[in-house]
Amino acid sequence: MSVNFDFYRTFYYVGKYKNITAAAKALFVTQPTVTHAIQALERELNCSLFIRSQKGVSFTPEGAAFYRQIAAACETIFEAEQNLEAAKNLSEGLIAIGASETTLHHYLMPILADFRRNHPGIRLKLFNASTPAMLEEVLNGHMDFAVLVLNSGYCHDELLVTRLTDFQDIMIAGPEFSFLCGRTLSLKELSGLPLVSLEKNTLTRRHFENVFKDCDPLPEPDIELATTDLIVPVVENGLGIGLVPEPFAREALAGKRVFRLTIKEPVPRREICLIQKKKTSPSIAGKAFIQYLLSDNR
Repeated sequence: MSVNFDFYRTFYYVGKYKNITAAAKALFVTQPTVTHAIQALERELNCSLFIRSQKGVSFTPEGAAFYRQIAAACETIFEAEQNLEAAKNLSEGLIAIGASETTLHHYLMPILADFRRNHPGIRLKLFNASTPAMLEEVLNGHMDFAVLVLNSGYCHDELLVTRLTDFQDIMIAGPEFSFLCGRTLSLKELSGLPLVSLEKNTLTRRHFENVFKDCDPLPEPDIELATTDLIVPVVENGLGIGLVPEPFAREALAGKRVFRLTIKEPVPRREICLIQKKKTSPSIAGKAFIQYLLSDNR
């Protein structure tokens, strides 16, 4: 049996209102159209569903039993239609975003806030972990996408990498190392001094090691930290010299609590990138945020 769903929709509204006229009004059709649909449904089912009277309609016993199941199905479909329409209109939805500490604090936060003001019904689920861990989560489909700091030229066979902006890492020191101020230093000279970096198995640590790769032996940081935002306070307190993204150090530099070292060798710039899994399609809300993110950089 293959029955047109419009017949079931009409049956639902007639059963809901117990009135042909009210059903026609709810469906934005004429009364004869409703009557025709009910008659056609009864012919298809070979069963009488309603008893007609001057006051309206009432169910036959079979019609009442049939309505209970049809009503549940129709209401589920109507709710699904409403939810889809809400998603299309960006009045509701969920976006799971991975963000590194640097991107979140010094790039992504104002963009997220602006997007949320324009689309308050969209829920934002933010994940923060090490960059390798978040890349793995994108690959596993646990995040819609991620906005991460990567070394220039990073690529992966299964990931789409879109460059958003870049920034410069700088070497900073506190007053205890004032004897270095005004000098042009080599990385070899710095490698013999107390250094501060992140713990192993982070991209920031790999960047640190890449900067000092020509030093033999490769220096080991005297202090290893879990997050980048701890580097500046550690340097301020004279515990070592740190390689840190320039945005993290601006306030301390302006307040003269630390100073920037002049380095002979160029320190490679790093990129803030949008990371998506190839051969997948983000949600409507996710696509809207990506478009918003990219338009912010045009």
